[in-house]
Amino acid sequence: MRPANPTVAVVDDEDNIRETLAFALRRDGYPVELYAHGLEAWTAFQRKLPGLVILDILMPEMDGLELCRRIRSLSESVPIIFLTSRDDEIDRVLGLEIGADDYLCKPFSMRELLARVKVLFRRAALDQNTTRPNDNAPLRLGDLELDLQRYTMRWKGAPVSLTVTEFMMLHALVRHPGHVKTRKQLHQDGYPHDAYVSDRTIDSHIKRLRRKFEEVDPEFERIETVYGLGYRYKE
Repeated sequence: MRPANPTVAVVDDEDNIRETLAFALRRDGYPVELYAHGLEAWTAFQRKLPGLVILDILMPEMDGLELCRRIRSLSESVPIIFLTSRDDEIDRVLGLEIGADDYLCKPFSMRELLARVKVLFRRAALDQNTTRPNDNAPLRLGDLELDLQRYTMRWKGAPVSLTVTEFMMLHALVRHPGHVKTRKQLHQDGYPHDAYVSDRTIDSHIKRLRRKFEEVDPEFERIETVYGLGYRYKE
């Protein structure tokens, strides 16, 4: 018997967008939960988190950015896609920096949204070999330890929670310490099935990755920007 698809939660204050998304997602076989604002969704998520969240930014009661922060306080692994009606880069980048995996600007192509949902579910399925690094042996580099089976990381013995994208980008950097990884290469490692990711998205994930290290070690400075090229993990 084919396993059931995970649930997708749609959080948007526009009735027509909620219903349109629900129709398209259900047609693709996903169970769907609908919420008209962030507070309603947060009340439900505290009982049980969905498999993926499609989240509007501008909403009454609780906006999407605050809801994203709260979801990330419970789980780093639930994929989050932001929707925004404002063609404003600050909103998009801020959303990624607080923990979203992807974003789309309204109006958007339903076909593109469904493709991104599938991409995020593939990346979140950690038990499938296609999303795992090839070498499953633990990787240790100085104070850094990566568990490639569990997708967990420790720095100086302290656990640091990462999203799947952050883990894969970090793994790409530390596989070859001292070597520069271009944004295109990090895109391929962090989003292997997605052609829509911008350089600014990669920069946002790297900034968030640095911040997580700095929360456990304020002196951390191993991830270095190589201007005009990309990033490297300093030996």
